[in-house]
Amino acid sequence: MKSYFDRVHVWGRIWTVSALCVIICVPLLFCIHYNSWPPFSGVIKGILAVIPLYWASAVVEVLSYAPLLGAGGTYLSFVTGNITNLKLPCSIAAMDSAEVRPNTEEGEVITTIAVATSSIVTTVIIALGVLVFRPFLHFVTDDSSVFAPAFQQVLPAIFGAIGASYFMKHWKISFVPIIIGVLVLVFVPTLQIGILILITIVASLVGAQIMYKKGIA
Repeated sequence: MKSYFDRVHVWGRIWTVSALCVIICVPLLFCIHYNSWPPFSGVIKGILAVIPLYWASAVVEVLSYAPLLGAGGTYLSFVTGNITNLKLPCSIAAMDSAEVRPNTEEGEVITTIAVATSSIVTTVIIALGVLVFRPFLHFVTDDSSVFAPAFQQVLPAIFGAIGASYFMKHWKISFVPIIIGVLVLVFVPTLQIGILILITIVASLVGAQIMYKKGIA
């Protein structure tokens, strides 16, 4: 497995850097084509305004998602994106179906396959949706559509279904992070999701450790 992980990290870093270069090249090519360059002071001002909003999420997502996604799944997820909505739920569902645990050799293989499959399927579905259903999409996705309320609940439905299965399996250690998360949102409803995830992770670890020492969990 060591040589496998070595190759995963080498190719993962290569594709991550390549994807970052491609992302940067898009605005760069527009600037070159139209010979229109933003002032350096404006770029710095925009970066300084955005960084405080995302630095916590960027750090927390890597620390919290990587143990569940595995090395290969983490690189694939952060290159292809849509981790919270798709890649993480697919990985968890795949491990549950295969009855394997995270941070194991089996879990590593399953999560990598799950993330890769979800990326391919998503790309195919989006391509088909654009080509075939484009004339009809506005009837479904418009705010005035009868289906609009359903589209607003997609993410809660996905995580509700996944969370419910884990809460039922480990219901004792689920109380502390859920209660802490609810209390935080009650008093600070505008808190960034990245900081909320960090708080609930810490609460979960501390609560589970205390319950374990007291023989409750």
